[in-house]
Amino acid sequence: MPENTDLFEIIHTTRAMRRLKPDPVPDALVRKILDRIGASIDADVDAALAALPTLATVAEPTTDPEARLYRKGSGQPAKLCYGAHALMENRNGLLVDLRVEEANGYGERDTALAMLADAVRPSGGATVGADKAYDSKVFVEVSRSLGVTPHVARNTSRRSSAIDARTTRHAGYAVSQRVRKRVEEIFGWMKTVGNFRRTRFIGRKRTELAAHVVAAAYNLVRMTRLLPTLA
Repeated sequence: MPENTDLFEIIHTTRAMRRLKPDPVPDALVRKILDRIGASIDADVDAALAALPTLATVAEPTTDPEARLYRKGSGQPAKLCYGAHALMENRNGLLVDLRVEEANGYGERDTALAMLADAVRPSGGATVGADKAYDSKVFVEVSRSLGVTPHVARNTSRRSSAIDARTTRHAGYAVSQRVRKRVEEIFGWMKTVGNFRRTRFIGRKRTELAAHVVAAAYNLVRMTRLLPTLA
């Protein structure tokens, strides 16, 4: 049975931005830097200016240290978030795996490969559908080494795609690209019916456990719809 994945979604934490804890530079250090700059105008300006970044105020969340500020797109505000990654099977739209990781913008493909490695059968023959964010040489090659044919959307914007007509010419590729979008229904259900748009728990592990409970509820609801209607 083919697997299908569209593996990244944001879970906002309920901790507001105002709960960030400032970590200011001590006044003594600020005065030392300013004195150095004043004394080095002619001799060592570049070295003095190199010390200026230490004047920046560092902020970290006080209620959930594992949450990270993340911006989903240009023009959107950064929010404290976790990244949720889902693996869905094509035929019935059921969740196969769901993981909550740090929202850093870099772990999507790594988490996808880890889930595929755990879910794929040794017999092979599986396919994985994903958007163009997964059109990378590493993702495609590792997927194939796992016995999974990568049906990822081609990204040809100022670059060459990692897949070619040997993959895209098959009818199954078009099916994977169409069906993979169902994963958005899962995230939509979890956010609205499952009330999981914002997590109420501190820490990644607890947030992931809560996500598994909501995901199990989704699968149960989905399975009732797959059952034949009783007369």
